[in-house]
Amino acid sequence: MKSPYESLIHLVVFLTNLRIVATGRWIIFIIAATICGAVTYFQNLVSYNYIAPQTGQHLTCTTDLVGNPDIFSVYVTDGRIAEMAREKLCSDQIIKRQYSEVKITIGQSDYDTFRYINHGVVDLALVKSNVVDAFGADQIYGLTEIASHPDYSAFFIALRERPELNKEYLLGKRIGLLDYPSSRSGHIVPKTIMQNLGLSDSNVDIIYYSSHQELRRALLAGDIDIISSYWAEDDNKKFSRNYATPLQESVSGMKWYLKMQTQNTDLFCAMQSVVHDIAMSHPRPYYKTITLEEGCN
Repeated sequence: MKSPYESLIHLVVFLTNLRIVATGRWIIFIIAATICGAVTYFQNLVSYNYIAPQTGQHLTCTTDLVGNPDIFSVYVTDGRIAEMAREKLCSDQIIKRQYSEVKITIGQSDYDTFRYINHGVVDLALVKSNVVDAFGADQIYGLTEIASHPDYSAFFIALRERPELNKEYLLGKRIGLLDYPSSRSGHIVPKTIMQNLGLSDSNVDIIYYSSHQELRRALLAGDIDIISSYWAEDDNKKFSRNYATPLQESVSGMKWYLKMQTQNTDLFCAMQSVVHDIAMSHPRPYYKTITLEEGCN
């Protein structure tokens, strides 16, 4: 039979060995977790090199540059801008010297925009500033503002009376909205207002159109009672400002951002020239108003 003294010694030795084994197991566990985390990180890093849009489309073109696999990636949400961007970028001399291909993604939803900006996979983008700010893309990826379009207001516009923002008034009305969910004045803001009033497609006759111009034509033709849009200068000729009810006084304007991880001033100035040409060629008056950031002659 062991003496109490021997039993105490054996207990101390056992606990010491147990602590060593447990400590060793924790060290092994921590090392394994670190390795797994690092592998996952680099796998994800590789997979982010190309991110397919959820419902978007692509326009591409190649340059004459040989031996350089770099692709100039562009993200926009307007099909007309995408077409003009491809034409102008693919003929730009700076792009031809620095990139072998231009790839333009036309996003179809805010989800597309969030993914592309959040992962920093675009070189040039036309988006809202709040998206860039939300993900810190200017600090993380060097997205730098090179040009901006003005802020604007969203309105419910009617022909013969001022629309009221209450459920009773809007019930039974034919309301024209834009069919692309990235538009704030033509989709996001009015949808939010109606949702807050307890209105939806089930109790309001919502008719979707593909452009602000089509909204205005439908209102003038009597096909709808109210449209949701911005107030353009030309609207004073056909509509009364007295019959425009503000939905949101200030909607953040669209801005052009260029990834500037190096001091590539040639590219900066070339892209300012490209986006300015796009603005002047665009049929919508809103896009024709553009302010270029300082830095180029």
